[in-house]
Amino acid sequence: MDKKDFYYDLPEELIAQDPLEKRSNSRLMVLDKKSGDVTHRHFYDIKEYLHPGDCLVINNTKVIPARLLGEREGTGAKVELLLLKRKTDNVWETLVKPGKKAKIGTKLSFGNGLLKAEVIDIVEEGNRLVRFTYDGIFEEILDELGQMPLPPYITHQLQDKNRYQTVYAKYDGSAAAPTAGLHFTEELLQEIRDMGVSIAEVTLHVGLGTFRPVKVDNVLEHHMHSEFFRISREAADTINEAKQKGHRVISVGTTSTRTLESAAEEDGTLREKSGWTDIFIYPGYEFRVIDGLITNFHLPESTLVMLVSALAGREHVMAAYEEAVREKYRFFSFGDAMLIADLD
Repeated sequence: MDKKDFYYDLPEELIAQDPLEKRSNSRLMVLDKKSGDVTHRHFYDIKEYLHPGDCLVINNTKVIPARLLGEREGTGAKVELLLLKRKTDNVWETLVKPGKKAKIGTKLSFGNGLLKAEVIDIVEEGNRLVRFTYDGIFEEILDELGQMPLPPYITHQLQDKNRYQTVYAKYDGSAAAPTAGLHFTEELLQEIRDMGVSIAEVTLHVGLGTFRPVKVDNVLEHHMHSEFFRISREAADTINEAKQKGHRVISVGTTSTRTLESAAEEDGTLREKSGWTDIFIYPGYEFRVIDGLITNFHLPESTLVMLVSALAGREHVMAAYEEAVREKYRFFSFGDAMLIADLD
């Protein structure tokens, strides 16, 4: 399986730089995963495609302001630090720019010394382990000094931090937003509940590994980075009940999908569970839990396009993407959405 099979041509002007004023006003492409037929709607129309008894699964992770701008002590040279994964209370795996200057023992300062860090190790992919020192509460200092870690294809300054956060975000830990959930408003979620659709919350802390480009031509040689997930007993019971009664499980986002498919037993049932997953889903994968997916439009040749293709078929997905380009949909994190499901 070659990564070029998942390439499509995207004009740069279709990459969304800013969120819409109202979350649910984004466009919605509805893709019938069996026939490949496409319908053009708006996200607030999602209710028309959900049925009483269905279970919607959302990822309640919260993006931390993980981007820190500071300087190297001694030289005053500018440095950028991106928090990736917490190892212990004060030790984090990070991405440092410029990396070549961040040797073991290098000391960094942020916010005029409000937060300090020392590089203590160099690990996989050249990431740095750093140990922070500070007075006070780390999360409060981070909230004061940190910026939202927007993807590199977004060049505009984000005016409101909360717009790179879902309305149901609860648990700190992500370096990127589970962007399919950005379209939901609290009002829309309540309308969905009132229809008799159950909503189950899972947690997967999104790391940058999800978005790393596939550098090998043979997709099967790509290595996924691990991310932490948690499924509560309540969520497992809610999802299991929907499946047992013959209703659909529709995941909001590729992160919710990876959580469910990582944790599922052979028969597709779930139980309370937490751990790390590096699951890589590509065409040929047999889904155990999900029946449908709400997702954004993803980068060409990315693992996320491959996951979507596993659910709806590569030909259907690539044709849908080409139509989205023709119809001038907005792409990527702040862009429009797609619903993939059986529409019988």
